[in-house]
Amino acid sequence: MNQIQVAPLTPVVKKLVIAICLGWFVLQILGEKVFKLPIVGWLALHPDQVIEKFYVWQLVTYMFFHALSPFHIFFNLMMLWFFGSELEKHWGARFFTIYYFVCGIGAAVVYCLGVSIYAVLSGVQTPLLIPVLGASGALFGLLVAYGLIFSDRVIYFMGLFPMKAKYFAMIAAAMDFSSLLTTGFAGSEVAYLCHVGGALVGFLFLMGHTRLKLNKTKAKLKKKNSSLRLVVDNEKLNKSEDGPKYWN
Repeated sequence: MNQIQVAPLTPVVKKLVIAICLGWFVLQILGEKVFKLPIVGWLALHPDQVIEKFYVWQLVTYMFFHALSPFHIFFNLMMLWFFGSELEKHWGARFFTIYYFVCGIGAAVVYCLGVSIYAVLSGVQTPLLIPVLGASGALFGLLVAYGLIFSDRVIYFMGLFPMKAKYFAMIAAAMDFSSLLTTGFAGSEVAYLCHVGGALVGFLFLMGHTRLKLNKTKAKLKKKNSSLRLVVDNEKLNKSEDGPKYWN
């Protein structure tokens, strides 16, 4: 079994790390806490503002802000480095960037839809009003991709228990899904639905991309085969008793 390989910071991952650190320290710590600017109020994900006021930029900007505790941003940046750099090396910068933001934005959309449905069915509006911060939705998409692409690499779960990446990804997703079911939308400080949404969107995106590539390959092969022509050399056919000769 191959053990996990920690790649050096790749270009896109490096830019994301810098942007997240700047968002956390410059905008949140200095801008909001020191200078009292309402930054998080505008740039964090507020489902009610996205749905009612169409503050759609929050679907992107929320990924660059985190809880003020350094542990939240530290663990997210470590995940981004460990999984993101390896995936960027495998895919290239363009596809990695697309995938990262598709997962992050998709996680936010799933969260907004989920809490909206919950509010309508339960009458509880609280989840709509609580801001969501962090890149965890996008990171769970990276985790799913890593588990699919580097499935046999060994990851140490909780730093102690070695297991293949595919099982690690399954366990992480299952733990968040079970936490969502047990705590609900308003019973925890962690937006588990956002995590689950990022994992689901990432999985569906990769499956759809793979299916699209297979269909394009089949179409090219079909087009190539359809251009072949069957030619009968009648002159030789008349001179030979072996039957027709074919070439293409």
